[in-house]
Amino acid sequence: MDSKLPLTNIPGNPNERRSRGRFEMERHEMIALLRQRGIRDEKLMDAMSMVDRSMFVQDLFVNRAYEDSALPIGNSQTISQPYTVAFMTEALAPKEGDKVLEVGTGSGYQAAILAAMGARVFTIERHMDLLVQARKRFDRLGYQIASKCGDGTIGWKEFAPFHGIVVTAGAPEVPGPLLDQLKDQGRLVIPIGDLDVQNLHIIRRVGDRFETTVVDGFKFVPLIGKKGWQ
Repeated sequence: MDSKLPLTNIPGNPNERRSRGRFEMERHEMIALLRQRGIRDEKLMDAMSMVDRSMFVQDLFVNRAYEDSALPIGNSQTISQPYTVAFMTEALAPKEGDKVLEVGTGSGYQAAILAAMGARVFTIERHMDLLVQARKRFDRLGYQIASKCGDGTIGWKEFAPFHGIVVTAGAPEVPGPLLDQLKDQGRLVIPIGDLDVQNLHIIRRVGDRFETTVVDGFKFVPLIGKKGWQ
């Protein structure tokens, strides 16, 4: 498995600034909708205003980039709808400098949002072709994000513990290695359920205990791996 290590996040890269102008109105409408649906984290809203979602979707769907819907990205995977990204990120509550693990890089949009918020992001994707494309986007936009191809259900032990872990695919149960790699007071945000519908589990580590809040009604692609769906 190959990887790249994070250096410094560079939000507002000139390539990204140029790209934001094309969908400015749509982006404002997306942010307004997120506020209407209860998202309150202003730093998150700033990041979602800055990161151009149109650069993370397939060309076929670029004009739908700011719809509040999931869109195909290849390999039977999707980019999550903006509300889902916002809700999970707000639940994770990352602070600047926090070390965050993402399981399921996909097109790289969630990782870019976390990086734009100042987190040190480590992301794992099992589809190498998706990861290659995501890395190209990170490089083009100036985000230094650690990434590797592998089984995200076993985490990334070399860089644990993490302040936060976010899983962007639905699991049948919480993978034990992810709990083990969570820092004290850190949070794990993960969809748990069957293959049709999941509930979002927001898990906070308190010493050797784990406190869980459950939010109903989400749908993700399956989390495949040793500690997920086989």
